Amino acid sequence: MASQEATMGERASRFFDEADWFTRETWVGYGLVAPATILMLLIIVYPTLRAVVMSFQQRSFLNPEQYSWVGLANYQALLNDPVFSEAFVHTIIFTVGAVTTMYLLGLGLALLLRNNLPGLGILRSLSMIPWVIPPVVIVIIWTWMFQVDYGLVNLLLKQVGGPNKNWFGDYNLALPLVMMLRVWKDTPFVAIALLASMESIPPEYYEAAKIDGAGALQQFRHITLPNISYISMVMIVTEVIASFNTFQMVYIATGGGPVNQTEVLGTYVYQQAFGEYALGYAAATGMVMLALLTVFTAVYIKLENTE
Repeated sequence: MASQEATMGERASRFFDEADWFTRETWVGYGLVAPATILMLLIIVYPTLRAVVMSFQQRSFLNPEQYSWVGLANYQALLNDPVFSEAFVHTIIFTVGAVTTMYLLGLGLALLLRNNLPGLGILRSLSMIPWVIPPVVIVIIWTWMFQVDYGLVNLLLKQVGGPNKNWFGDYNLALPLVMMLRVWKDTPFVAIALLASMESIPPEYYEAAKIDGAGALQQFRHITLPNISYISMVMIVTEVIASFNTFQMVYIATGGGPVNQTEVLGTYVYQQAFGEYALGYAAATGMVMLALLTVFTAVYIKLENTE
């Protein structure tokens, strides 16, 4: 019995002696990351928790200190709100269309830039210009290009007898046009990320595939795609989150019009909070967006890890 107690004592002593969190270096590490952790809690976790609480309240932006608890009333109102339904559908269309297009274009651009062709070095540098331009500037440029009478697009169409109209005000074209703004801005970023991943693939893989008689398409399918799958997952998740939360470009370009045709959840939250002054209702909409993105990210990562 005494020997057993001694053994247990030795194990406990060895455990505390070897535990990383009792070393001086570990405490220094904790001290270094503590300011960033506290800052993240203040600017992300705390506002999120406040929004969760606010979504169960009826609170006006005109008098935010006065509120009443309404439970699930805000969420029930969302289910019966036709504008919310429109914004939700538009957000899904915008996200799926923009992310799919920018990934395919980015993949094609990455494959092009990977070749050692003359002039591609300059193209690599120029391809990043859309990504570094501020979104406000992009919207101004594109809305000017599609301006009635004086826009570049309408001037060119006039030369061939085409229509002269306000393209961003067209009921059927407004959503594809604002989607195009997102695609034009972020495609270079996706392309450069995929290109970096492709260039990390050992060339021996392709040499072995050529010896086995694999063609370019087979090499792309069995070597390139599997080896860039992780970066592809990161890019897709990142762009889905960014596109789903899109606000700035849509609001500046169309303000959600014409007739709510480009109303997305981001502009809808803004309109409810700062247009209708319904903070509780806007918070409930934001919580729905957060829940959908959380589920998507978890499911996508799970599916990616099982492959």
